[in-house]
Amino acid sequence: MATAVETLDKLERRITITLPLADVRAEVEKRLKIRARTAKAPGFRPGKVPMKMVEAQYGYQVETEVLNDKVGRAFNEAAAENNLRVAGFPKIEPKTGEGVGEGAVAFDATFEVYPDVKIGDLSTVEVEKVKTDVTDAEIDKTIEILRKQRVHYHVKGEQGAHGDGGADLTAQNGDRVTIDFVGKIDGVEFQGGKAEDFVFVLGEGRMLPEFEAATIGLKVGESKTFPLNFPADYHGKDVAGKTAEFAITLKKLEWAHMPEVDAEFAKSLGIADGDIGKMRADIKSNLEREVGNRVKAKTKDSVMDALIKVAELDVPNALVEQDTERLAEMTRQDMAQRGMNVKDMPFPPDLFKAQAERRVRLGLILAEVVKANKLEATADQVKAQVEDFAQSYEDPQQVVKYYYSDRRRLAEVEALVLEENVVNYVLGKAKVTEKTVSFDELMGNTAQA
Repeated sequence: MATAVETLDKLERRITITLPLADVRAEVEKRLKIRARTAKAPGFRPGKVPMKMVEAQYGYQVETEVLNDKVGRAFNEAAAENNLRVAGFPKIEPKTGEGVGEGAVAFDATFEVYPDVKIGDLSTVEVEKVKTDVTDAEIDKTIEILRKQRVHYHVKGEQGAHGDGGADLTAQNGDRVTIDFVGKIDGVEFQGGKAEDFVFVLGEGRMLPEFEAATIGLKVGESKTFPLNFPADYHGKDVAGKTAEFAITLKKLEWAHMPEVDAEFAKSLGIADGDIGKMRADIKSNLEREVGNRVKAKTKDSVMDALIKVAELDVPNALVEQDTERLAEMTRQDMAQRGMNVKDMPFPPDLFKAQAERRVRLGLILAEVVKANKLEATADQVKAQVEDFAQSYEDPQQVVKYYYSDRRRLAEVEALVLEENVVNYVLGKAKVTEKTVSFDELMGNTAQA
C-alpha cells in the first residue's frame, strides 16, 4: 500500500511503500520451493536437498528478489494512480521507526518527476538563418584538393613521362625530400634526434620552420649544420625550450606531379565517360549537399538557442546524471576505438555535465513543442530523409534497406525529422534574419584560405 505523495522540492517527490510481511514471506516460501526442485548440494541428489539447506543457501537472495519485485510493482502502481511522470529511477531506502506498522515492512521511494514546460512567445525571439552559395571558385578549389590527393613524385632531374621537374635541382616547397639527420644538445645526441632515410614534404608544416628552412636550397648529396630552437611548449619535454645543433644530408629529391584536369582525371572520380562538365556538376552537387547540411545545422543551433531562452522549466537532476554517464561512456568508447588506452583514464562527470544539462533541457523543450503543435514525424518525411541520405552513396537502394531493416536506425532518422519540424515551426514564428557567410567560413577553412 502506498501513502500520499510528498513534495520535497520543485521536482523531487517521495512515496512510502508498505508491504505486509506475511505476503513477502509467503512469496519467498513459494519461490524457495520452486528453487528446491533443482537445488544441488554435496551428498544429495538434485531436487532432494533439505528445505533448511535451501533456505540457508538461497534465502537472502530470494528475499531480495521478492522485495525488489513487490516494491517495484507497488511504486509503478502508485505513480500511475497519482499521474506521476517519473524522471529517471527512484532511490529506494528501507524505512524504520514511527509509521511502520507491526507485521509490515516499509520503504521510502524518493524520485523526480518531469517538469511543466512553458514555451514563451516565439514571435519575440530572434533566429539567424545563414546562407552560402557554391560558386565556380569553390568547385575549382575542390578540384585542386582532389588533384593534391592524387599527387605522385618523380626524382628531380630524371626525365620521365611527365618531364624532369625543371632545371632547378635544389629542394623547394612542395618537393618530397629524403634526408639523414642528427641533432645534438650541448654536443650530446638526444632521443628522437636522429634518423636515416627520413621522408617529408617541404611546405606541409610537418617539421619545425627552422628545419624546413635549412633543407630548402640543398641539392642531393649536400649537407648543412644549423641551430634549432625548440619551442617552450614543444611536445618533447626533454628538449622543449632548448637549442639543438642539427646536421642534415639530402639523399633524395623528388618533385610533385599532380594529374591534369582531363578525361582520365574525371574517370578517376567516377565519371564513366570522362566528361569534365559532368565532373564539375557532380562536384557542385556534392558541395551543395554538404553546404545544405551545414547551413541546416547552424540554423538549427540558432533555433535551439532561441528556444532555451524563451522556455521556462526545471531540469531533473536524475536525467542530467544519466546523460552525463552516457556521454562519458560514449567518449570512452570513441577514444578506445582510436587506439587510446582508457582503462585507467579518469572521466570526471564535470567534463560532461554542462553538455548533458543542455541536451536534457532541449529534449524536454522539443517534446513540449512537438506535443503542443502536433509536429510528429510522418512516414513520408522519414522516407524522404532516408532517400536523401542514400543519394550520396553508390547504391542508394541498399542504403534505404539498411535503415528500414533496423528500427533503431529508423528511430534516429525520425528524431532528425522531428527536429527539422520544430526548426521550421520556430522559423515560421520567430524574427528571422538572414546572414550570408562565405564557403570557407561555413566549412571552417578560413585559416587555410
